[in-house]
Amino acid sequence: MKILVMGGTRFVGKSLVNKLISNDYQIDIFTRGNRPCSNKLNHIKGDRNDLEDISKLKNKKYDFVFDISGRELIQTKTLIESINQSFERYIYVSSAGVYKDNYEFPITEKDSLDSNSRHKGKAETEKWLKLERIPFTSFRPTYIYGPGNYNKIENWFFERIIHLKSIPLPGDGSLITQLGHVSDLTDAMMLSMGSKLALNNIYNCSGDKGITIKGLINSCIKACNFDIGDIEIKSFNYQKLDPKSRKGFPIRLNHYLTSISKLREDLNWSPKYDLFTGLKDSYENDYKFNTNESLDPETDSFLFQS
Repeated sequence: MKILVMGGTRFVGKSLVNKLISNDYQIDIFTRGNRPCSNKLNHIKGDRNDLEDISKLKNKKYDFVFDISGRELIQTKTLIESINQSFERYIYVSSAGVYKDNYEFPITEKDSLDSNSRHKGKAETEKWLKLERIPFTSFRPTYIYGPGNYNKIENWFFERIIHLKSIPLPGDGSLITQLGHVSDLTDAMMLSMGSKLALNNIYNCSGDKGITIKGLINSCIKACNFDIGDIEIKSFNYQKLDPKSRKGFPIRLNHYLTSISKLREDLNWSPKYDLFTGLKDSYENDYKFNTNESLDPETDSFLFQS
């Protein structure tokens, strides 16, 4: 079985590729070539936004295509127009950020989308795949965390904790958010390959439960082997800030909770990581080896003066 992975040398792509390798698939990955990869892969180097580079895939035939790096519709169109279109499934990583703000939770796959979302290109891609009747499965994760995370999510808190720096708390910390471990996401992606129910379907994918932001901070403190009393937690007024902006604080400042029941039922999938175990995994198996990252000195002044 031959597989193409668009992106495959970091975070979600790396987790997925390692699982594909363990199943002895023949794998091509397409990346810019900035990071090393396993010699068990055929590494096609190029920029997917460059037509000449994408032409390296011209008429290549694959059984499955995993698109982790796609953000805009034109990227998917160009890719699919280039390769042989006899593939069984196009498996796409979208985002739960496509949904409109909601007053009822958890958010399901049937809820309305935000046409102004910074992830609108992903929603447009899903719509086009449906209209063109291209066999696909799409996943809408919330915040993905775990070893190799290059987005400032859990590491944003870890940095402050190990430097004994105060942690900003939006209001009383009761806003609910949701994180999903990278390995649980790639498990679901693997399961979708053999699932007829997953054909032409879209799935929310995240952890079992939501958590308050205060609870998230406390879990991060414990994952770093500190006591909660060791770290100062300072409340700030978040009401004047754009709730979806990540300037100064790493996660959105409104409730953010999705239902994963459809994914559970269709793929017989369940998250293997509870949040604390996942945070501990991220701290012990990644962050401790990359502690040269620096704090943003402007964070406190920006948040506490807002």
